[in-house]
Amino acid sequence: MPTYKQISKNIQQITIYNPKTNNKLIWISVYNASKTEIEYLRKKYNFKLSHLQASMAKTIAQRATVEQYNDYLFIILHFPIFYNNSIVPAEIEFFIAHGLLITIHNNNISTLNELFNIYRKEGNSILTHKYESSAILLYEILKKLLLDCYILLDKNSIAINKSEEIIFAQKQKEAVEQILSLRHNIINFRKIMQNHKNIIKKLIQMKSSIVPVQQIKEYYTQLVEHSKNIWEILENQKETIEVLNSTNESLLNYRISDIMKILTIFSVIVFPLTLLAGIFGMNIVNGMPFMNSPYGFWIIIAIMATCSLFMLLLFERKKWL
Repeated sequence: MPTYKQISKNIQQITIYNPKTNNKLIWISVYNASKTEIEYLRKKYNFKLSHLQASMAKTIAQRATVEQYNDYLFIILHFPIFYNNSIVPAEIEFFIAHGLLITIHNNNISTLNELFNIYRKEGNSILTHKYESSAILLYEILKKLLLDCYILLDKNSIAINKSEEIIFAQKQKEAVEQILSLRHNIINFRKIMQNHKNIIKKLIQMKSSIVPVQQIKEYYTQLVEHSKNIWEILENQKETIEVLNSTNESLLNYRISDIMKILTIFSVIVFPLTLLAGIFGMNIVNGMPFMNSPYGFWIIIAIMATCSLFMLLLFERKKWL
């Protein structure tokens, strides 16, 4: 059973020890790193100051990176999380050295916290316990984080199907809001995942004194494949949502055109009636037709009705209705 230690409020440590291999592996989990946590890491480990500063909770990196420095590897990676109905990036910093792995993250990455608790309670059943290598521990963490990406992709797929149903149910206004939200999520997802494949390919070259190079290559190749699959699904979702957006715009344009056609026809029919009403409404005593006729009003109404009927028949013949 791994040994657990609460170093401070925001720092936890697990020590994995396998008597069969006589090796020891330490995983330190730091969340919401402030000056106190950074100062602890600076004093205990010989990490580069710029790497520690980049790991503070208030500092957000704009891109993923991997750097080799002295006897450790520093990695910044972003992973998608669902927050307030949107997909947003969550940042994790990794410090990897022989027999040591440090993760620094915010509280919003529940997956990492869950995995830490699994290692704490069931450490003997995990792959890392077999090898006790920081490279294998990093592999298992990245694998879990990438597998969770599929859950978000499934949520996107469900939302896309719902959007399609809304569009063809002639609820265009509701569909616009749904599509914009989906496009925003997919764009954010793509930004987050675009560098993962290249970063993981660099990690394939990692060396370990415990695990054969070929074994590490095999494990990290699986991560590359997951990264490729996620990217391909994102590409398909992007294309699908663009097609749905075009379809929705076409339906909106059709409805607008149909409304404009009806309004135009109405205006054209009403125009001659307004003209006739204006002419017969002139204040002229002599010379105005039907002025003295007892049926003058009905005659004018009949003329107007005839004009309207003529216009309707004309539109019907031209197939404008």
